Amino acid sequence: MTAKYTGKCLCGGVTYVAEGRPVIVAQCHCEECRRLSGTGHTIGAMFGSDAVAVCGALREFSYSSGKDSTVKDSTVTKAFCATCGSPIFGKNTRLPEHVTLTLGTMDDAKGLEVEVVIFGRDKPHWDQLGEDVACFATQPEWTPES
Repeated sequence: MTAKYTGKCLCGGVTYVAEGRPVIVAQCHCEECRRLSGTGHTIGAMFGSDAVAVCGALREFSYSSGKDSTVKDSTVTKAFCATCGSPIFGKNTRLPEHVTLTLGTMDDAKGLEVEVVIFGRDKPHWDQLGEDVACFATQPEWTPES
């Protein structure tokens, strides 16, 4: 049986289906991914382009990547829901036959684990949980005054 992954944006206006196992699941700490996510990293599952079908209105933003002299320059394109702005996938001209779906938009990413971390040198010191950080199963009953 072929694996199938479905997902959608926050408003549900963009949906997708990816068939088969991803090529790789990566966590990226580059500056662009941090700004894209508003957090310390993004996590994405790369699939062959022919394995992914996306429906809904998208907007795209492209930028030049590879400012580091050790990496060949490329163009990265990020696709977002045109309504709610959820990041859906990314493409890179260095890998034109692939798309990377954001794991946070998947309905069920069961069985997918981060296999590689890239741009680890750019990981911010605060992008980790300390042992003494409280963890709540749901939104806690908390106010700034409490």
